[in-house]
Amino acid sequence: MTDAALDRRDGVDAAAAALMVLLTFSWGLNGVAGKLANHGFDPLFVSVVRSAIACVVVLLWCRLRGIRLFGNDGTLVPGIVVGLLFGAEFACIFIGLDYTSVGRSALLVNTMPFWVLVGAHFVLGERMTGRKLAGLVLAFGGVTLVFSDKLGRIGPDMIKGDLLSLAGGIFWAVTILCIKRGRLNSASAEKVLLYQLAVSAVATAPLLLLSGPVVRDAGGLATGALLFQAVYIVGVTYVIWFWLMRRYPAAGLSSFTFLTPAFGVLCGGVLLGEPLSWRIFAALALIAAGLFVVNRPARARSLSDA
Repeated sequence: MTDAALDRRDGVDAAAAALMVLLTFSWGLNGVAGKLANHGFDPLFVSVVRSAIACVVVLLWCRLRGIRLFGNDGTLVPGIVVGLLFGAEFACIFIGLDYTSVGRSALLVNTMPFWVLVGAHFVLGERMTGRKLAGLVLAFGGVTLVFSDKLGRIGPDMIKGDLLSLAGGIFWAVTILCIKRGRLNSASAEKVLLYQLAVSAVATAPLLLLSGPVVRDAGGLATGALLFQAVYIVGVTYVIWFWLMRRYPAAGLSSFTFLTPAFGVLCGGVLLGEPLSWRIFAALALIAAGLFVVNRPARARSLSDA
């Protein structure tokens, strides 16, 4: 994953698509891990601790691989910025979950590809075609179908949680655009991740004073779920994600994140016994169709047009 081995691509190829399916499945499974961890710990405490543990994991990986992290490369200020954005994203998501349902939160957080698509058009010069927009609408329709039975149940505090979840998705998109637009785009994926983990942990820790008890019922299952998030989800999948973001178009990759809430519902049904219906399978078909439309290579010009 060094810069020497990096060659940038104009579109999402089969290898990147396979990695994104693996990542989104992992992130869907992370929803189950998050629910289990929250039984034992305060959600903000989970966010701080998993970032701190993941920092150690990534630092050990960098030392083992001989990856240089420190140097005057002009990434300190943008690194702090994306770290604050990363912390704000998860603060919004976790606090929002106190007011709204997991399903509604997942749907609103995963509006991120829309914000990336719009932002990439104006900031990164990645042209937003009608085909890409249609594909994203199709995929988002699949996500909406997954949670259609929950969208009509609005409690007195749900709007507050919904707005926080939506803000989390916007912060996620802005983080991606900042990485793609600035000096961090030429930094190693490990360094980009460490900026986010370290800064977000420090910035989020004071918010624990505003939350409830940090330990609820810290059993082995909750602790294992927390370690799974810190070591695998944050320490491994995020490194792969940021490496992909440096190599492939932001809008194409981010469209795959529509699979995350669908996989989350599947994992919840299989592992937690949450109800499954025909909606999830129809939604997966819509999402797959939308991803195909977004990432289908543009038709090559004919020789007569050349």
